[in-house]
Amino acid sequence: MLLVLVLAMPTLEPLFRWVEPNARQVIYGRADFVDLLARHLLVVSVAALVTLLVGVSAGIAVTRARGRDFLPLVAQLSSLGQTFPPVAVLALAVPVLGFGTLPIIVALMLYGLLPIVRNTLTGINEVDPVVKQAAIAMGMTPWQLLRHVELPLALPVILAGVRTSVTINIATAALGATVGASNLGDPIIAGIINDNMAYIVQGALSIALLALTVDSAFNALQQRLARRSAS
Repeated sequence: MLLVLVLAMPTLEPLFRWVEPNARQVIYGRADFVDLLARHLLVVSVAALVTLLVGVSAGIAVTRARGRDFLPLVAQLSSLGQTFPPVAVLALAVPVLGFGTLPIIVALMLYGLLPIVRNTLTGINEVDPVVKQAAIAMGMTPWQLLRHVELPLALPVILAGVRTSVTINIATAALGATVGASNLGDPIIAGIINDNMAYIVQGALSIALLALTVDSAFNALQQRLARRSAS
């Protein structure tokens, strides 16, 4: 449905004319929707990769003996990132980083950190102590224990956190259009400025379908991991 909407957008003028009958133009034409989709995915993907690296690393670090003292600090910082409004992050980041893609990537990183950190902590802490003791008794080093026991068993929970983070950020990334990061938020901002509801519907519908598509992909991956674990 997402691909059909994006590729066939110019042919849907009669449908959107019904939404905005008095507008001179009802199909957003300043940029191709395929390009907007690609830019949207790029921003979300870059932010997700960096957030995944930082969030999982922080979660692992504070579950080790030397890092447990920093657990409250990491938990508070990751929570602060999501409670701080993305619009405020953009307002603070633009004077330092300038207009464009970088400020929205920073905002998405901060906003998407909490689910990954929280689920990494939960996944690793919920590994059965008996299993860990058995691995240690077999002669595994702490690194081998983490790599071969804790992370594989915690992976489904961590993946659920990544799924939540990415799905939320797909919608949040639309704010990038306000600071010059062209993406699927462009039609929404243009619709608000020009009082054109058709533009807003096009952007919102595209983002919603993208979020559903990505969420379904994560769901399929989680089910595959569950079947592999069961076998």
